Amino acid sequence: MLKLPPEIEACLFDLDGVVTQTAKVHAEAWKTMFDSFLRERAQETGEAFVPFDSHHDYDQYVDGRPRLDGVRAFLESRRIDPDEALVRRLGDEKQVLVLELIRTKGVDVFPGTVRFLEQAEAQGLRRAVVSSSANTQDVLRITGLEHFFEARIDGLVAEERGLPGKPAPDTFLAGAEALGVAPANAAVLEDALVGVEAGRAGHFGYVIGVDRTGQAEALAERGADVVVQDLDELLGP
Repeated sequence: MLKLPPEIEACLFDLDGVVTQTAKVHAEAWKTMFDSFLRERAQETGEAFVPFDSHHDYDQYVDGRPRLDGVRAFLESRRIDPDEALVRRLGDEKQVLVLELIRTKGVDVFPGTVRFLEQAEAQGLRRAVVSSSANTQDVLRITGLEHFFEARIDGLVAEERGLPGKPAPDTFLAGAEALGVAPANAAVLEDALVGVEAGRAGHFGYVIGVDRTGQAEALAERGADVVVQDLDELLGP
C-alpha cells in the first residue's frame, strides 16, 4: 500500500514537475520570452537589462500559475504596468515557444511517479490531473499516461468554467468533485509553491510537496504535510 493516511481515497496530481519533466521546458520558454522582452525594453528606455532568473523568478512568479497570471505577476515584480494587451502578447509568445520545445525535445516522465500511479490504480485510489497548463491533454497523450487519470482539470477547463488558478484552491476542488471525493479524503501532489498553498487553502486531507529543485523548506512552509524528492519514497513494500 502507498504510504498515505488511511482516509485518503483519491490523488490529485499536478502535471509539470510531478508527473512529467516539462517544468524545465516551461522554464526555458519563460526565460526566452521574458529576456527578449526585457532586452528590447532596456534598449528603448535606457534601463539596465536584468534577465529573467530561471530559478528565483520562475519559482516565485510563474510556476504553477495560469499563463497570463504568471505574466502579470512577473511584470509587477519588475514594476512594469501589466496592461492586458501586453500580458496577452507575452503569454501568446510563451505558448508558441513551449509548444515548439515540446515538439522538438519531447516530454520525459518521472519513473517514480509512474510507479506511484500504477500502485494507486492497483489499490483502487481515484486519480485526477490538475494543472494550469493548456497543453495537459496533449502532453498526457504524447507520454502515454492518459489512461491513468479519470478526470482532467487544466488551463482550458479552468478558463471555460471561470475557475481562478493556483494559489486559489478552486481547480483542485473541481478535481475532487469530478472524482466524487470530499477534499478531506483527497491528497494533493504538487511541486510548485502556489500549488501547495492551493492544497492547504482547500483543506485537503494530505498535501504532498515534491521537491525537484531544492525548495523543500519552502514547500513545508507553504503547507505541505510531507516533502519528498520523488514519489518512489511513498511506495509501499
